[in-house]
Amino acid sequence: MKEEKIITPANGYLMLLTFLIMLIGGIFTLVITENFIFIISIIIAIFIAPGFIMVQPNNSRVLLLFGKYVGTINKNGFYWVNPFYTKKKISLRASNFDSERLKVNDKLGNPIMISTILVWRVQDTYKAAFDVDNYENFVRVQTDAAVRKLASMYPYDNFADEGHTEDITLRSSVNEVSETLEKEIDERLSIAGIEVLEARIGYLAYAQEIANAMLKRQQATAIVAARHKIVEGAVSMVEMALEELGKKNIVDLDEERKAAMVSNLMVILCGDKDASPVLNTGTLNQ
Repeated sequence: MKEEKIITPANGYLMLLTFLIMLIGGIFTLVITENFIFIISIIIAIFIAPGFIMVQPNNSRVLLLFGKYVGTINKNGFYWVNPFYTKKKISLRASNFDSERLKVNDKLGNPIMISTILVWRVQDTYKAAFDVDNYENFVRVQTDAAVRKLASMYPYDNFADEGHTEDITLRSSVNEVSETLEKEIDERLSIAGIEVLEARIGYLAYAQEIANAMLKRQQATAIVAARHKIVEGAVSMVEMALEELGKKNIVDLDEERKAAMVSNLMVILCGDKDASPVLNTGTLNQ
């Protein structure tokens, strides 16, 4: 047998009543009649006792008879089974696994620290019990392997100045990366009958040896982008100012005066500090 088999064993309450009748009745009759043949009833009762099992909600029992798989009980209740059965408990509840922070290289070769949060549960008790040695340890090892593979598939971030432009990155493409990670882990854990409910990156950062350098690089990129936006806006404002002055004939400026005005406006609009104006009490020519 290579797949899970669901069985429903005998009612435990009925067998419990039989057990009590045979045990108490055998002892009582033995004492009254002093006929040792009733010891058989006591022995049968003792034989029945190990067969009682209780299955709680979202739990299961995998039954073996001398090494042969008999079936799985996945319905909660009180049951009685063959006393010779070996009963292995497997939980069907959802479990959380927070992996350790792994140091790996991303697609560009940058060392990063990454971990994942996995929500999983057993879907096939036969595979979980017999196809792998220890399914809980199997989940941990295969999850770490999947995270290492994922990190090597995508860069941590885009570096447009070096010509590296990716549609998906570990930092910005959370949904796409999570879907890829979930699919990768699900394929690895299917051999153990494990169902992946959710997989997300729990921690992501550059490794300590390059964290400061990357932070400075990100700051420089942000400053350059901000400057580019400021200059673009300043040029538009200067253009608008010259156009409005020309339309309303407020002042007639030659090319040299326009160049000086543009220079002053650009300094004021693009400067880091507030401008300190100097009042000219003479003429424009002085």
